[in-house]
Amino acid sequence: MLTRRFALALALMPVVAAPFVASAPVAAQSERPLIVGMALEPPHLDPTAGAAAAIDEVLYANVFEGLTRIAADGTVAPALATAWEVSADGLTWTFTLRDGVTFHDGAPFDASVAVFALDRFRAEGAENAQPQLFAAIDGVEAADPTTLVIHLSRPAADLPFSLAWGDAVMVHPDSADANKQTPIGTGPFRFAEWRRGDRVILTRNDDYWGEPAAIARAEFAFISDPGIALASLLAGDVNAFPNFPAPEQIPVLESNGQFHVEIGTTEGEVILAINSARPPFDKLAVRQAISSAIDRNVLIAGAMYGAGTPIGSHMPPHNPAYLDLTGVNAFDPDRARSLLAEAGAEDLSLTITLPPPAYARRSGELIAAQLRQVGIHAALKPVEWAEWLSSAFRGKDYDLTIVAHTEPNDIGIYGRDDYYFHIENSRFDAVMAELETEADPDARIDLLHEAQTLIADDAVNAFLFVLPKLGVWDADLEGFWANAPIQANDITAVRWTD
Repeated sequence: MLTRRFALALALMPVVAAPFVASAPVAAQSERPLIVGMALEPPHLDPTAGAAAAIDEVLYANVFEGLTRIAADGTVAPALATAWEVSADGLTWTFTLRDGVTFHDGAPFDASVAVFALDRFRAEGAENAQPQLFAAIDGVEAADPTTLVIHLSRPAADLPFSLAWGDAVMVHPDSADANKQTPIGTGPFRFAEWRRGDRVILTRNDDYWGEPAAIARAEFAFISDPGIALASLLAGDVNAFPNFPAPEQIPVLESNGQFHVEIGTTEGEVILAINSARPPFDKLAVRQAISSAIDRNVLIAGAMYGAGTPIGSHMPPHNPAYLDLTGVNAFDPDRARSLLAEAGAEDLSLTITLPPPAYARRSGELIAAQLRQVGIHAALKPVEWAEWLSSAFRGKDYDLTIVAHTEPNDIGIYGRDDYYFHIENSRFDAVMAELETEADPDARIDLLHEAQTLIADDAVNAFLFVLPKLGVWDADLEGFWANAPIQANDITAVRWTD
């Protein structure tokens, strides 16, 4: 058997190579509630059955846990599994599970529950939004209550990382079907109440298997208006915004000693997605023209008030495999006009579908103005999040749309033929297949460089910028994540210091 340290090194990511032990002192528990602001309300509360980032932002690590988890520094750490090994051929993974863990309703967690959950996620017709995470799994078995064996059809060096996503958290057969409304997990917080249109309330799980949470009651309040978000902070109605929606107000908050402001990084690649299944966007020249009409620096200055990093492909600059491709289809209005003429698409009219986040709505207005300069007439269609998920994401009914993809290391979505954007590229598919089995870190970086280049050259989407993480919280709070290696508002280590 290969050791866990060696196996995870194959995945080209930082790892934790020993069972997790809290290094910080035990946090004093507080009865003072914590009110966390969020711009978006989740459409439901089951991370394994939806693509909306807001689901994970409330529930990941707080209510639900996976076999592994992503830690604040982006490492893969143990969670409900304490250790794992992989066979020499890379096809059999054996996970040792924690003993004595129970769900919030008292149901036990063991290997049979893990088998149920993994089989459920990968079943035909499953609602899981990330089926690629489980694509290599051929079978799952419980060798005994604390030993889970996963058989693969092909090597998947990054399996522990895949199992750390919110889409892979453990659910129990008795409660899984009701998790959208009344989530029941194994985490340090229990679900208490969902006041639709207002907030989700969690309470401390005093029967938690691990270190208890310091916070007794946490409320995730949904505030979409940036002005109200600022007013709520200043009035003390909200204690923290891990992702503050109004970058223009950051200087105001930085100068106010009542708050701590932390500007970090995220995995949120903001793209102008292009529906290549719909003419004339199936023409490479049209897609290239759209990209060449956009000045990323204007978007960052105007929509994000300077907080953002331009990208030319689907990877954030802090990733070790990042390749700067901002020069591919760079801002060049004359080239854009020429490409449109070449494609016979002069005076093109289209619609940009805009979900609620401020980065999308503000960028949409700026992009529409830039497209007009090259002869493209763009109408703006603001929609609510639920409508975007049903029409654009699942229904593929859009011309262009703006959204941030916040899942980590998710470049493989460009090979999914069922995805809401897709370009047929056999070489890209081959690169993804090679990544599944390639163990050498340098070779993996080379493959990821090629993958980024392929989607940039194909102008699959117009790549805009990476979202910053604008964290603002009461100066008497500590324990929030500075960066966002995964879409989560992990409050398990948050505590009041006063």
